[in-house]
Amino acid sequence: MKYNCDMIADLLPLYIDDVCSPSSRQAVEEHLSECQPCRKLCEDMRSCDSDIDRGIAEERDKVLEKQAKFFKRRSAIAGSIIGAIFAIPILICLIVNLATGAGLTWFFIVLTAMFIPASLIVVPLMSAENRLLRTVVSFTGSIILLLAVCCIYSGGSWFFTAASAVLFGLSIPFMPIVVNSRPVAKRIGKKKGLLLVGEYTLSFLLMMICIGIRHGSDGFFRMAAAYSLPPLIFLWTMFMIICLTKWNGLIKTAACILAGALLFFFNDAIVLLIYNGTVHIPAPGFSFSTQEKANDTLCWSVLIGGAVIASFFALAGTLVSGLKKNKKENK
Repeated sequence: MKYNCDMIADLLPLYIDDVCSPSSRQAVEEHLSECQPCRKLCEDMRSCDSDIDRGIAEERDKVLEKQAKFFKRRSAIAGSIIGAIFAIPILICLIVNLATGAGLTWFFIVLTAMFIPASLIVVPLMSAENRLLRTVVSFTGSIILLLAVCCIYSGGSWFFTAASAVLFGLSIPFMPIVVNSRPVAKRIGKKKGLLLVGEYTLSFLLMMICIGIRHGSDGFFRMAAAYSLPPLIFLWTMFMIICLTKWNGLIKTAACILAGALLFFFNDAIVLLIYNGTVHIPAPGFSFSTQEKANDTLCWSVLIGGAVIASFFALAGTLVSGLKKNKKENK
């Protein structure tokens, strides 16, 4: 044999951990192919390392599990204490209501109002998983419940108007959290963008319908449709360009800028067509002598500026795509 066993035994730990030089690795492998005792030693060392690694992994899992139970227990205790603190003003209001003979009137308003801070403090502490999703859902539900109780005890009929507006407003910052949460994301897969845009659209339409039924006069829904359609078209256009096309980022940017400029240019035309059936296309020319001409000038400026900027992004995107294609072909 070219190498003696003592030298190979010294190199085996480095060889097993794959940190030796290529020449040392080659020497060890040549020796192991010829020497049965060293081969057996190598197998024993590998088995020993495997048992050690397994033991370390098991110990680590036990420590993590123990720490998780510890923090879960502490969170539950903290949540219970805070919940008890929130119960104090509720109990006081109940006693005062009953003592004054007022019955359970504004007690329920105080009770549902306390659900709001509880949803932001107690729910995260008491939840073992999906804390953010549960906090968002409980916070939204507590606000809707408070609105319902206030509406009932005030004798009003404004609940659906207020609730629909609150749902639409909260959905703007909270829906991205909901669709990216683990249980929801697992179910919808790659349809996050579609669900997000669809929810924005439906909650907005629900709000406008509730407002129209409650406060709308003659022609409200026509006016609401006229002014709501352009932003909804813009929202869905951006979604389709960003999520449904396979263009690179620069070309998508160009398409978004051009689509936004076009929608701005034809915004008044869409509004007037739906509202009173007239068609207005911005007249070419740059003049600020009247309000209408100033508006037409602004529309043409946005359209031309958007087209120029979009052209630069489209050209850059085309060049980048060409370079990537050539690089792949050369490989």
